[in-house]
Amino acid sequence: MEEVRAMMAGNVWKIVVTEGEAVEADQDIVILESMKMEIPIATEDGGIVKEIKVQEGDFVNEGDLIAVIE
Repeated sequence: MEEVRAMMAGNVWKIVVTEGEAVEADQDIVILESMKMEIPIATEDGGIVKEIKVQEGDFVNEGDLIAVIE
């Protein structure tokens, strides 16, 4: 199981996967918007998206849980 966490503070601009979707290593999960830049957050390992813990428009801090991959 992998926990995908925010690497910096920002707003969740777009969620690009859905719960139950199969993802590959290094695939983008969400895109954060911070200081007018788009920052993709990717999974390190492949698997199935078990849970998405954020919604578009949410503000996250560095280290906040974004998704769980099994």
